[in-house]
Order: sequence, then C-alpha cells, then structure tokens
Amino acid sequence: MTLKLHCFGESGHSYKAALTLELTGLDWEPVFVDFFNGEARSEGYKGLNEMGEAPVLIDEEAGITLTQSGVIQDYLVEKTGKFGGATPEERREILRWILWDNHKMSSQAGVTRFLMNFLPEDKRPAEVIGFLQGRLKGALTVLEAHLEGRDWIVADKPTIADFTCCSYLYYPEEFSFNRADWPNIDRWLTNISSLPGWKAPYDLMPGNPGDRA
Repeated sequence: MTLKLHCFGESGHSYKAALTLELTGLDWEPVFVDFFNGEARSEGYKGLNEMGEAPVLIDEEAGITLTQSGVIQDYLVEKTGKFGGATPEERREILRWILWDNHKMSSQAGVTRFLMNFLPEDKRPAEVIGFLQGRLKGALTVLEAHLEGRDWIVADKPTIADFTCCSYLYYPEEFSFNRADWPNIDRWLTNISSLPGWKAPYDLMPGNPGDRA
C-alpha cells in the first residue's frame, strides 16, 4: 500500500522525509499541504497533527501516523533497513547529527530563508535576519570542518544524517548560503545528489514560490 506524505515543496523539513522515502525506493505519494494559505493552522489539519506542522507520514497498512521529520526518517530506516548505519555506535552518531541539525542548522536556515524570501520586502526584519545568518554561518562552519576528508557525515556510506543535514541546502532562494564558500559541503552535496533516485525539493514535492506569483 502506498505511503502518503503530507508536505509542501518549500519545506526543508518535508524534504528530509520525502528524500528518504525516494532513496529507499518505497512506494509513496505526496499530499500537498497548502501551508501559505493557512491549511496547517486549520482544525482539520490539527486533527492530523496537533503541532500544526509538516511533514506527516501515513502508513495506512501499518496503522501508523508519524510527525517530525527525524521520527519519520527513523521509521523508514526501521521499515527498510536502509540508511541507518551498521552498528549501535553509528546509529547513535546518526541520531546525534539529526538532533544537531534540527536545533542548530535547519532551524536557522529555514527561518532565515523564510524571512528573506517569503515575507513582503518591507516586513523583513534586517536585524533578526543578520542574527540568524550569523547562527547559520556557525552551523555551516561545524559541518564544513566535520566533512574534511569525509564523503559522508557518519561512517563510509550515506545515512539519514546526510539526508537531514542537506535539507535546506539545495534550495535556490538566497538565504546567505553559497556552496562555493564551503568546498567540503559542496562536495558532500554533490555526493548526495549523485545517489540513484535523488531529486531536488521542488521536483519531489508539490508547491513552490512560483505557484503564488
């Protein structure tokens, strides 16, 4: 039975789950969440996810509904046996990077990108954006150093640690990330995009800024 992922193209957190679904080869389909018109705040959507967030994964055959991208990714590892590391030590290291990304990198990148691109220009808070850009630069510095001499974040093969940390870095909008400034991250992103089945966010999920232009 086809898995369903409630998601939208602009969401890096949705992309983490969508990319993992695609690369594991599972049968799945995206269900568009009209986030920018308030669907995630609606009572109907909160019946699906009380947190009012995307993504939401529904595995009807298993009777499972999951929210939070890291939990969804972990479930897909459990379901397929892919991208989860080979040892308990690797599994813990994967979890460490997922938690780090959600707190330190995706959180900064997502809000910075939103403020710089999806708010009217006269409502963009310059000081807040500057602060967040500094936080994001700090996170990118950590990742750049970790990837020195490494093809992947954990062990010698791709894992969901890679698929969470890359989630905002393929988006085309300006948010103070230039791949050329980060050679190790640039190389690593190329490694991920070379995996069979890889797709960019707007090719993998419905919804993009052009739809609202």
